[in-house]
Amino acid sequence: MADDHNKISRKRLAELLNEDLAREYQAIIAYVVYSQVLKGAPYMNIADQLKVHAKQELDHALKIARLIDYLGEMPTVTPKQVKVSEDAKQMLRFDLDNENDTVVNYRERVRQCEALGEFAMAEQIREILVQEQDHQIDLATALGEEVPDLTKRQS
Repeated sequence: MADDHNKISRKRLAELLNEDLAREYQAIIAYVVYSQVLKGAPYMNIADQLKVHAKQELDHALKIARLIDYLGEMPTVTPKQVKVSEDAKQMLRFDLDNENDTVVNYRERVRQCEALGEFAMAEQIREILVQEQDHQIDLATALGEEVPDLTKRQS
C-alpha cells in the first residue's frame, strides 16, 4: 500500500498480486475450517455463508493467479498463515480483519492497474472487490457490528 500507484511497474504489480493470492489461499482455508467448526444456533447462518465464501475465494484465487501469469510471473503456492481459535467470535473477528485488509489492498490494485493502463485487469479486480465487501458485511453482521470505514486506511 505504500507504493505510489502512479509509479508502479508490471513486475511490482505481480508481486503485490502474489501477496493478494496468498491472502486468498488463507481465506479459502479459513472459511473451509471455520464453516465446519462454528457451533451453536447463533452461528449456523454465518457457517453456511462461510461455505459460500470459501467457493468465492477459490474463484478469486483462480482469477488472481491468471492475472499474475498474464503479467509474466509465477503465481505463489504459499498461503498467508491462518489463525484459529476455540472462540467462535474470535474466528469471525480474524475473518473480518482479513477481509478488511483484502478490501483495502484490492482498492489499491484497481488504481495501480489503471495507472498501468490495464483497465480490463482493473475491472476483474473490481468484480472481486464487490464480493469481498459482501463478505465484510456478512461478517460484521454476524458480529453485531457496523462494517468498518476503510477509507481512512487508503494509501
